[in-house]
Amino acid sequence: MPPPFQISALDHIVLRVRDVATVVSFYQAVIGCTLERELPELGLYQLRCGASLIDLVPVDGKLGAIGGAPPGKEGRNLEHFAIGIQPFDESAIREHLARHGVDVIDSGQRYGAGGMGPSIYIRDPEGTVVELKG
Repeated sequence: MPPPFQISALDHIVLRVRDVATVVSFYQAVIGCTLERELPELGLYQLRCGASLIDLVPVDGKLGAIGGAPPGKEGRNLEHFAIGIQPFDESAIREHLARHGVDVIDSGQRYGAGGMGPSIYIRDPEGTVVELKG
């Protein structure tokens, strides 16, 4: 049975970084992104990348610390990635995930490239966190 939604876009990626200022500068100057939101109390810096966002979180900040050690042999750089989906029928999505033996690890309203909206967090078979974003 196919999933009860269609993929609409890659919503955003979250990168764990050591030096936020240098990385923000790179994405602005080299890639052409614009800084859309700064939430230093959370350790979150969101750059507009076309219709998507690149989120930067310092490895020593509130969100970045969730990923463990800085990127390297014992830590990962990518915190999670989000896939924009529609429609977002949470009960149908949860039923679909359960049929495939996939546990929901978190859900709620989150900000992404399309603004605030519902999301569900799951893990792929390798442990990578995937956000299904409405």
